[in-house]
Amino acid sequence: MPEVIDAHQHFWQLSQPFDYRWLDAPELEPIRRDFLPEDLAQRMKSSGIDRSVFVQTQHNVAENRWVLDMAQRHDYIAGVVGWVDLASDDCERQLLEFKDHPKFVGIRHVTQDEPDDDFIIRPDVVRGLHVLQKHGVPFDLLFYVKHLKHAAPLATMLPDLPLVIDHLAKPLIADGILAGWREDLQAAAQHPNLFCKLSGLVTEADWSKWTASDLRPYVETALDAFGPERCMFGSDWPVCELAASYQQVHDALREIVGPLGASELDQIFGGTASRFYGLGQ
Repeated sequence: MPEVIDAHQHFWQLSQPFDYRWLDAPELEPIRRDFLPEDLAQRMKSSGIDRSVFVQTQHNVAENRWVLDMAQRHDYIAGVVGWVDLASDDCERQLLEFKDHPKFVGIRHVTQDEPDDDFIIRPDVVRGLHVLQKHGVPFDLLFYVKHLKHAAPLATMLPDLPLVIDHLAKPLIADGILAGWREDLQAAAQHPNLFCKLSGLVTEADWSKWTASDLRPYVETALDAFGPERCMFGSDWPVCELAASYQQVHDALREIVGPLGASELDQIFGGTASRFYGLGQ
């Protein structure tokens, strides 16, 4: 049986010395508590998922160390996407601390929260991305729709850097809007080093009454543009818990992509993530 991989999940522990102020927003109260490997393991098992990829929540290399330690103790954590300061002269030194760890598989920056909408194409940040390219370390693009226009130019500047668009750049699902987002996503798909995650969609829909049909046009747009070989399933747990259970997120995507063939489903639910992140056994 092909391995099933969740390519996007998080952990946090409020007693850790990290900046969890983002969880203070009133609407996030339901997830303002600890979410740790033991909590995820049973959810994955119930949904038939074998392994997962943790993705950073902090602009702090200490989170890398904390999660890599947990990954050593929990075999199902296949990879850790951490953080380094791309804009710093210290970027390469920070990266080299983690690069050779067998479960360190990528870097992400919370670009969506940067006050400068053009942050990701600033010369100092692009210099840091060139460091990732030099060392063959993939990068996760955490964008809103307004940032998606930067994906294709970045892929051109960094043709040997594997890039993945998290959460399809958070399309406006609750409003049913595809225009603008669709065209920028299709432009990104023209670059073979760009991939996308079919993740984080339920929280862009109406939290209280979303259905798989609401998500379908966005998933189908991504699949048409990138193909299953560049799309990967991610739960975005525990953020997804604001709108849906882990199993509901998994089952909704399974319903949407159900007509695809077995080999295409194997790519979406494991093969693509394994290739993109270089996940070992």
